[in-house]
Amino acid sequence: MEQKLFTELRSLYVTTKESPNEIRIRIRMRDLIDSNIFRRAVDTTMKRYPYFCVELQKKNGQYVFAENHRPVVITNSLHGVELNSDASNYHMIAFCWQDNWIILDVFHGLTDGTGAYEVLRTLLYYYCSERYNVRLKEESIRLVGDEISEDEWIDPVTNRSNLPLTRRNEEMSDALNLVASAGLENDRRHTVYSIAVSESEFMRFNVDNDGSPGTMVSLLLSRAIANLFPDAKDTIRITLCVNQRNALNAPLAHQSLVGGAMLEYKDEMRDWSLQKQGTAYRGMVFAQTIEEEVLMGVASMKGINGLLLSKESDRERLEVASYINSIANRVITATVSYVGKANYQEAEQYIRDFRAWTSSASNGLTVEISAVNGKFTLDFLQNFSSPIFVNAFLKELEKNGIVYDLQDVNELELPNIKLPWTE
Repeated sequence: MEQKLFTELRSLYVTTKESPNEIRIRIRMRDLIDSNIFRRAVDTTMKRYPYFCVELQKKNGQYVFAENHRPVVITNSLHGVELNSDASNYHMIAFCWQDNWIILDVFHGLTDGTGAYEVLRTLLYYYCSERYNVRLKEESIRLVGDEISEDEWIDPVTNRSNLPLTRRNEEMSDALNLVASAGLENDRRHTVYSIAVSESEFMRFNVDNDGSPGTMVSLLLSRAIANLFPDAKDTIRITLCVNQRNALNAPLAHQSLVGGAMLEYKDEMRDWSLQKQGTAYRGMVFAQTIEEEVLMGVASMKGINGLLLSKESDRERLEVASYINSIANRVITATVSYVGKANYQEAEQYIRDFRAWTSSASNGLTVEISAVNGKFTLDFLQNFSSPIFVNAFLKELEKNGIVYDLQDVNELELPNIKLPWTE
């Protein structure tokens, strides 16, 4: 089945070699990886997700995803392969492994964290069942033999016609730019700091302070930035990613359906208690995640993709995407993303560490939150190496009695995506 690109367009046109727009999920298992079992598990898994077994093609000036029957590539390395190239059999998804790590790489325009988690639930079910010779529960896991409904295939945005009109707001004020504020313009080493905290302890802290994982991490990050730059004039504004599926009534959709709630750390809030600040951030999220507000965001996204589609050349589309991206970067200080509890079911007992990586926001910093096997992992994804913001955030954790483990620091390495206009 051929799929015309629409929702995927902006993701396609903002990806670059320096900042490939993809999701990389790294999972450290309890034991060394059995490569033969892993190969079988990947092959079986991909039979369940035919809409991810596609090749990017251009027909009559329009990009499409065409069926790709070549095997999905697995490599024995931590580096992965270039997506949409001969090395990946022209897939936009690939896997790799080394020692006890397995890695999924997928183009972020093809899906989002919610969709990637579904693939991994299936993969871990098949891999762990055979690797440990156990019968795992199948509840809430997509398996080969399931009927794949149209609701998984169809883009819920393309033909949606009853979207609310986007509200004309006054131009949003500039947000504090982390790179410029900290003088990091010449520090271009993309880096990820991974921090772990107890899931039960952090959830208890959230309950005590009227927070949730996404809002609380956003708030603690806002407080950390405010302490670093107390005299800054620009607004500290965190974007908290929002899953648009519920508002679209499309819970099974595989596309990348992510909007954002803007959380401003207002001057009058700074002297408030943490609990009162938590209540304020929760209120901001609530107000921006009611159905009509989310659908306004969908309408805006649909308008942008329609604008891109109206341009005849890749060059024109790249210019439009770059301009829109520059506007977004101007009004956002940092981004926080939380897909939700992973729920890898019984397979979680075989998982030791979990990392969710994407390209860091081009204005500096993205924090990806994962909840797997009893702990939250916070991946600070930066387009610079300085620990200034990580250290300030850790001070906030310490001040609030939250025990943490800085697990490791890595180069933020993401495989390239080969693009048609760069050939």
